[in-house]
Amino acid sequence: MLLELKQPAQAMIEFEATLRTAPNRFNALSGAALAAKLSGDQEKAKTYYAKRLAICQHADGDRPELQDARSLLAQK
Repeated sequence: MLLELKQPAQAMIEFEATLRTAPNRFNALSGAALAAKLSGDQEKAKTYYAKRLAICQHADGDRPELQDARSLLAQK
């Protein structure tokens, strides 16, 4: 909801709180990655995208969330 309200910094705080209590949750990692990207923190975004790819390395590779992660990580 905070991302929809264009408050990525606050969303980042909430996603990170969720990840502390429920590590490696796909949707929380996705949200944290997007919030970091929208906040301009590319390094943190890359970290969350990499974690998301790591936990899904044997998953269906056509998911848009995974394609986005691969795309961002491919950028220099």
